[in-house]
Amino acid sequence: MTPAEFQQRRRRLVAEFPRRKLHALLLTHPPNVRYLSGFTGSNGALLVDPAGAILFTDPRYRLQAAQESACPVRVARGWLLAAALKVARRRKLRRIGFEAAHFTCQAFEALKESLYLAASLEPASGLVEALRMVKSPPEVALIRRSVLATSEAFQRAMAQARPGMRERELAAELEYQMRLLGADQPAFETIVTSGVRTALPHARSSDRPVARNRLLLIDMGASLEGYSSDMTRMAFFGRPGKPLRQLYRAVLEAQLAALAAVRPGVSAAHVDRQARRVLRAHNLDKAFAHSTGHGLGLEIHEPPRLGRGDKTRLLPGMVFTVEPGAYLEGFGGVRIEDTVVVTPTGCEVLTPTPKELLLL
Repeated sequence: MTPAEFQQRRRRLVAEFPRRKLHALLLTHPPNVRYLSGFTGSNGALLVDPAGAILFTDPRYRLQAAQESACPVRVARGWLLAAALKVARRRKLRRIGFEAAHFTCQAFEALKESLYLAASLEPASGLVEALRMVKSPPEVALIRRSVLATSEAFQRAMAQARPGMRERELAAELEYQMRLLGADQPAFETIVTSGVRTALPHARSSDRPVARNRLLLIDMGASLEGYSSDMTRMAFFGRPGKPLRQLYRAVLEAQLAALAAVRPGVSAAHVDRQARRVLRAHNLDKAFAHSTGHGLGLEIHEPPRLGRGDKTRLLPGMVFTVEPGAYLEGFGGVRIEDTVVVTPTGCEVLTPTPKELLLL
């Protein structure tokens, strides 16, 4: 990202201040600090007001902040927020927004005690997240690279998969291949489950061996230069029986229906309804235990959420997953997941990995 892009993001943020009756915003959530400044360290605070932005960090990050930050840097030896409030007082900022969703009660009480008389703290969660929902072309390009690394890693690892491997072994191989392909790290803990454990939507990989004639669920994603991808695919050692083939076809039909519904102007909930409508026709609606998708970018879970009640209207540049599933206790579960970007006329599926049940 260029300094001009970070500056443009901050201008868009400041343009929202009058609507929220804010004079400044104090940010501590690392993805939001990174989005507006470029700083990737674990300890940073960003004060944004119409006069400009200042990044506060500690001495460990002096050099890193100077190299990464697209705005002035102040190195503080004490509590970063106390240093930020000193600047806010000099600038005579009164209504200061803070990220209530990312503040502990202890931090909030300490901030109140440090506050000067003329100022007030105003909850202002979601302002930056709303901006982050629509990705710029450079952001989409990074997500695309992350998606391609994930897909290639899947192909390489599955070429080495054998019956008898433990779920954890296969998960480790998937993560190793993602790193070889340029990922900084997995976007989340890679999920590999087999047999009846595939009915657990977010189970952890275990020491259980992957056996013949058992279903295999792989949920994986890469984080590349901070941007995430997410993909779920299913595999089977052997030849699946009719009940599994029917379950798989139903979930695939639901996923394709949800993808077909993605276009600018529709609500996130509308996309979710299309997946549920298909699963209901197959008597599987009660087996669908989560939302149809979630936004991703600097975090693996971001707005919007493709779920019931989410009224967010889709816009070109939004990036999210489409991942309906059906989970049957004692039998197994199927989930098919792609990363997609909304285009002016519909959506582009970024994930190139074939959706068919992979027979090994």
